[in-house]
Amino acid sequence: MHIIKQSRRQFLTTSTAGLFGTAAMIAPWKAVHAAKKTSDSLHGPIKITDIEIHEITDEFVDWISYELRHFYGPWKRTIYVVHTNNGLSGLGESGQTEKPETIEQYIGTSPFDWMGDETSLGLGTAMYDLMGKAAGVPVYKLFGQRYRRWVPVSSWTVSTHPKRMAEAVKQFAAMGYTWMKYHLSPFENVIDQMEAMQAVAPEGFRIHHDITMHGTNDHMFELLEKISKYPIAGCFEDPLAKNDIEGYAELTKRCRLPIVHHNTPLLHTFEVIRRSADAYMLGHYNIGRAQRRAGLFASANVPFMLQNTGGNITRAMTTHMQSAFKTASFHLVNATESKKWDVVKERLEPINGFIRVPERPGLGLTLDRTELNRIKKLRPPQQAKWIIKTRFANGTRMFNIHDPKKSLFLVRPDRWRLLPMSYDSPLTTEYWDDDGSVEYRKMFNRIHQEGVVLLKK
Repeated sequence: MHIIKQSRRQFLTTSTAGLFGTAAMIAPWKAVHAAKKTSDSLHGPIKITDIEIHEITDEFVDWISYELRHFYGPWKRTIYVVHTNNGLSGLGESGQTEKPETIEQYIGTSPFDWMGDETSLGLGTAMYDLMGKAAGVPVYKLFGQRYRRWVPVSSWTVSTHPKRMAEAVKQFAAMGYTWMKYHLSPFENVIDQMEAMQAVAPEGFRIHHDITMHGTNDHMFELLEKISKYPIAGCFEDPLAKNDIEGYAELTKRCRLPIVHHNTPLLHTFEVIRRSADAYMLGHYNIGRAQRRAGLFASANVPFMLQNTGGNITRAMTTHMQSAFKTASFHLVNATESKKWDVVKERLEPINGFIRVPERPGLGLTLDRTELNRIKKLRPPQQAKWIIKTRFANGTRMFNIHDPKKSLFLVRPDRWRLLPMSYDSPLTTEYWDDDGSVEYRKMFNRIHQEGVVLLKK
């Protein structure tokens, strides 16, 4: 543990600058100002005195560990426990530890100095937890009016063998989810996956397809139309290249299922005015930027969602935010459900696809110090590089190497400039781990030399 101590039409009459700035911040400013007055009357001036920094490594739940481990290896997470001079503590977390000079900016300040924090999402979360606790109100009240008591949520997984995709649908549905997101991969046939998932999905369960800004030789409209025929198909995220705003606008008109735009070239500004999608995703936006975009989306009456991956600390903060953002009606994504352990006592689990917004002060979470100390000692095994062993229906075999440190390869192999691929190729894929055999070592070395190996049947 490290501790740093004190030493669409409304745009015709409303300017874009106004939407991004003052108008979007007035209600939160009033809410935080009122909370500060309450806090001052109860506690006097509050100052941050020290910040605990705990770096942990997550383990995945057993039933999904195989595929997640092969994609990514173990996930690391940093937990922040922020203390004040009056004995309060706030919780935050992030995917990696902030730089010391960033953390030091918070020491000696008041949590209320960080309204609309644009410095750190993880530490900003802790600031809002402290503000809520100091004023005795749940975090969502610091953003203004609440628009929903229950917030929609999606589960998340990776593209893998159709049988494992079907198992994920069964498991997540049993846990109370009604959505499942995954990134398509050209190493798996998406139609085979759809067939397997449709066969086991309960009525009303939907798939969120993330296409990672294209990258295959598929004709995208034809592919989306083919997938859309399955009742389980729900929406499509980033089906085109990032900069193709006009293409998105056209695809949105032609596709009967919602198009979700995540990776936008102009950071969810002109794209929204242009109506490039049916809904938008903000991925790991800091709190201030998310607030301003929420104002824009509300003015345009456009639905959006937050995707901030992490444990229940992140899930709680995301839930509070989406409850108070007027048009944040699309399902949030945290991947919290894939983690085997967590450092707080509470679990924000869905019922029929919705999470209840916590009503206790702050985030509504309690640090489990014993569990935190136990998890810090865990050292999950690293995932070694492995061979992606693919067989096409005509008997051709293809071999690639996957490095978990470069997980993008499994969804965008085109960026390695090897060969054109498709999400609908007639193929099946196996994970070939190093089994110590001469055959494995020869193939591994050959792939290193050639980039990709193709063999006739």
